[in-house]
Amino acid sequence: MHTQPGYDELAEQYELTFPDPFQTPLERHAVAAFADMVREHHDEGTVVDIGCGTGHVTAELAHRSLDVVGVDPSEAMLGIARRSHPEVVFRRGAANLNDSAESTDDLVPLRGVLARFSLIHVAPHLIAGVLTSWAQRMPAGGVVLLAFQSIKSDEQPVVPFDHAVAPAWRWHPEEMSVRLARAGFDEVWRTMSRPDPLHRFPECHLAAVLRP
Repeated sequence: MHTQPGYDELAEQYELTFPDPFQTPLERHAVAAFADMVREHHDEGTVVDIGCGTGHVTAELAHRSLDVVGVDPSEAMLGIARRSHPEVVFRRGAANLNDSAESTDDLVPLRGVLARFSLIHVAPHLIAGVLTSWAQRMPAGGVVLLAFQSIKSDEQPVVPFDHAVAPAWRWHPEEMSVRLARAGFDEVWRTMSRPDPLHRFPECHLAAVLRP
């Protein structure tokens, strides 16, 4: 997620295709549950929306009275986000906060991280560094919500797929839970949705909390 030239090129088309923050009620409720968990565990700190794109979900979190920052590597997507939601803070950066273009010192304490369909673009061998970069900035009880295209079979933990914009990988939920656990996060809940006419693959929302 250092750069995303594909998303830069397709930013305006992306905004026309996905003008709303959520495609399904499940997505909306999962993000609402994440916001409630963040408030339950910590009164102060920043929430980061990793791979925020055009910023609609970031703005949704801000409307839920969370101190939120949207982070994305695509300047074109961020331009739309800033134009559409001038009251929200957006900055250029990577999923690995240690590699972000701008300093992330002001994000500490990081009380929550939302990564909706953004870690799919991070090569599997880099995921550990990404999750560790979040944990390093969080107090115990920090909340993470991941959303990703998933795998039904237990035969492979992660597989590449033909994403229209950038290289991408699907994850088995158990494998992603294991990767989170190695970084210090314990899974709290997950949801699974089946493929449908708008979604080629099963999708998972997985919430976890940083252990003491």
